[in-house]
Amino acid sequence: MREFLFLRHGKTAGNLRGNYVGGRTDEPLCPLGIDELKRLPRYEAQRLYTSPMRRCRETAALLFPGLAPTVVEDFRECDFGAFENLSFAELADDPRYRAWVEGNCAGPIPGGEHPDAFMARCRAAFAPLLADPSQETAALVVHGGTIMAILSGFARPERPYFSYQVKNGRGYRCAVRDGALVCLEAL
Repeated sequence: MREFLFLRHGKTAGNLRGNYVGGRTDEPLCPLGIDELKRLPRYEAQRLYTSPMRRCRETAALLFPGLAPTVVEDFRECDFGAFENLSFAELADDPRYRAWVEGNCAGPIPGGEHPDAFMARCRAAFAPLLADPSQETAALVVHGGTIMAILSGFARPERPYFSYQVKNGRGYRCAVRDGALVCLEAL
């Protein structure tokens, strides 16, 4: 059975502050994030794919030592533009932010990437992996948004984007069935 493991990177200092740590902020894992990752179960995979962002590459090295990753540029997190590396508390009085949140975070991000373009980018990068019959178990160490974009586009039965939110270091194990993903378990 072909499987994909989708794992979100470990915690960063920005994650601890509740910041929008997106595609512009290339911060490392924080000590707490490293400690938490070291306590997680180890998963087996034949192939490893990561976002180019440091937090993902560091997580992949901790969870899959000895497995050389393929870096996929389009697996990077959404560019949060004017909201990048700021917390919801810091943005609370920004009318552009309030409008974006009130629109279910689905509209344009000032100076950033439109969520629809972000999802299309992640899905286009994943589609060849899904179509490759030589894939056995592949692990993707990416961002929460990347996981949500891919699974909301390829998993069956269909579920909305935000229903696939995961905490740092967590994710999903999915099987490939009839060209689609079936989520077998939350990790």
